[in-house]
Amino acid sequence: LAAGAACLASPLLALPKLAGASPASMRTLAFRHTHTGEALSLAYAAGGAYLTEALARVDWFLRDFRSGESSAIDPRLLDQLHTLAAITGTRAPYEVISGYRSPATNELLQRRGGGVASRSLHLEGRAIDIRLADVPLDDLRDAALSLRSGGVGFYAQSRFVHLDTGRVRRW
Repeated sequence: LAAGAACLASPLLALPKLAGASPASMRTLAFRHTHTGEALSLAYAAGGAYLTEALARVDWFLRDFRSGESSAIDPRLLDQLHTLAAITGTRAPYEVISGYRSPATNELLQRRGGGVASRSLHLEGRAIDIRLADVPLDDLRDAALSLRSGGVGFYAQSRFVHLDTGRVRRW
């Protein structure tokens, strides 16, 4: 656990030397978790290949912060975030409110109310709740909707946008 946590706060990972991979083909992301205070910046893909070690770091970073359980995060979700960053022109890390959610946490949040779905895509590592410090929330929502690559929820009161890799829908 300590070794995994230590790598979370590291600066941008050294870009791997992959045959035929140019720095321009690297897909990178930066995150800050609002509940744990952890930060992560890394290259998660090069060209058409996902970087296994980087994906494992993302899986741990986006773990259920309540229980500590982690699960594989859908790489297509990371691609959505990468595209979203390009569209918005952000220079800020994604502020993560929620990534993977364990069944027990999902059930707890349902009991508390607040519109948590019983079959939430957070349970499958296919959803994330985010905001960006340098992009107005409604602009982030509109940019996410323009992707037409999954579900987009807008939670103005709680100040986040939900993004997932499910069917295209909005709420």
